[in-house]
Amino acid sequence: MDDASLEKALLLEVSKGDVQSDAFASTAGVDHKKIVGLIKSLQASELVTSIATDHAELVLSPEAIAYLERGTPEAQAYAAIPAEGCTLAEFKAKVDAAVGDVGFKQAMQCRWVGMVKAEKGAEPRVERKAAAVEDVAREHLAAVHEKGAACGVPQKELDVLIKKRKLVRLDAWKTYVISKGAAFALERKKAHADLTHEMIMSGSWRDADFKAYNLVPGAGAPPNGGHVHPLLKVRQQFRETFLQLGFAEMPTNNFVESGFWNFDTLIQPQMHPARDAHDTFFMKTPAAANRAPEDYVERVRTMHETGGHGSIGHQYAWKREEADKNILRTHTTAVSARCLHKLARDGFKPAKYFSIDRVFRNEAVDRTHLAEFHQVEGVICDVGLTLGDLIGVLYQFFARLGMTELRFKPAFNPYTEPSMEIFAYHPMLKKWVEVGNSGMFRPEMMLPMGMPPDVNVIAWGLSLERPTMIMYGIDNIRDLFGSKMQISSVKNNPVCRLGLIEQEETVKATQ
Repeated sequence: MDDASLEKALLLEVSKGDVQSDAFASTAGVDHKKIVGLIKSLQASELVTSIATDHAELVLSPEAIAYLERGTPEAQAYAAIPAEGCTLAEFKAKVDAAVGDVGFKQAMQCRWVGMVKAEKGAEPRVERKAAAVEDVAREHLAAVHEKGAACGVPQKELDVLIKKRKLVRLDAWKTYVISKGAAFALERKKAHADLTHEMIMSGSWRDADFKAYNLVPGAGAPPNGGHVHPLLKVRQQFRETFLQLGFAEMPTNNFVESGFWNFDTLIQPQMHPARDAHDTFFMKTPAAANRAPEDYVERVRTMHETGGHGSIGHQYAWKREEADKNILRTHTTAVSARCLHKLARDGFKPAKYFSIDRVFRNEAVDRTHLAEFHQVEGVICDVGLTLGDLIGVLYQFFARLGMTELRFKPAFNPYTEPSMEIFAYHPMLKKWVEVGNSGMFRPEMMLPMGMPPDVNVIAWGLSLERPTMIMYGIDNIRDLFGSKMQISSVKNNPVCRLGLIEQEETVKATQ
């Protein structure tokens, strides 16, 4: 049946009364999706109206259907191990790869089987830990297969089968009850876009339908303009706060750094766990590049290997090839190191810097962590700065964000000493929260740059995502940043008002 015939048949059925879309599709022998498209087209011309009904059904994957007969992988793994046990190699020879890997792991989690450490030179063995087992997962799959959504499987177990094991999927669809519209007719008339000479001469224009004309100036569709992301709103407030305090913004346009600027200049040893591939993204092409001045590189090498100026260094053989590796920067402190080195090279003068930009770490993604995030960093360098100056600046900085009550806890950072974690009482959350980290850059970092011995540098940093999530009531970072961010929430979020938090709380307290 072609499209025109299908449309006429549907309109004829609607003229007799309400029509169920799925029943009509079955009778006409066409895909239901095609009927849905036709309904939407007819609704645009007001020939019909429709009421949607949502449907959902639980369906087993082909893999799960196979398990109904053979049992789940964990049950197959248990059955493959004899009562007296066997070597791991013998076990894997009996089963396929899925059972030997996934099934064995699931069986170990259920404490059905276990692995026995072998003596030196012998193969490891696998043994049964339970005298008998019940394949509950297979029973749940069978219940879903027979009864669908009415299977009665507990929601927690059902979530495991759907989200974690991917053995069950939720199919959702809509059907429609189709009724006559305001302009119902048994045949759709095509509206004319122009009044032609032929229509005027024949007089057919009198009975013709024409498309509506918009003759009112400026009455077109409103433009779909852009909207500022909540993260950028908070970023702008932080930036304005730094600028009001007299800070200069550091250039942060190089996401790719060498290990030298990211780690070595901060006197972070090359065997430090942060340099492991589990924590840092390494570049493949180009894999290495280091354009740091050679005299500075040698001073950093000496500080790592033997120390100087009262320090004994890290006492290891520093490797140039490790320092030359290209990585995605793990913190914006690499940017601070570049700016401080340039300041020392050009002739020291007191300065205040800040930066706000993305950093990258090989983190496991969850509700509070992403592999990339924004870091906010402030740096002040001057003669004779002390820990008291750092605390005073922090009080001034966070007061402008609406947090006037601060607490400090001693901490350890490879490149600052002393170091402090910063906690603030947040008036919106009504509790103490950790808001950042801070410290004074170590002399081992500053002296190789050429900084005068009496110059100290204080610094602090915090994330941009945490205050944004607090301000906008977001508890999952994937709802703030990334592909799961809803465009509607970007459009509807209010402006950022960091500096007004404290004022609002004071007003409420006096009312």
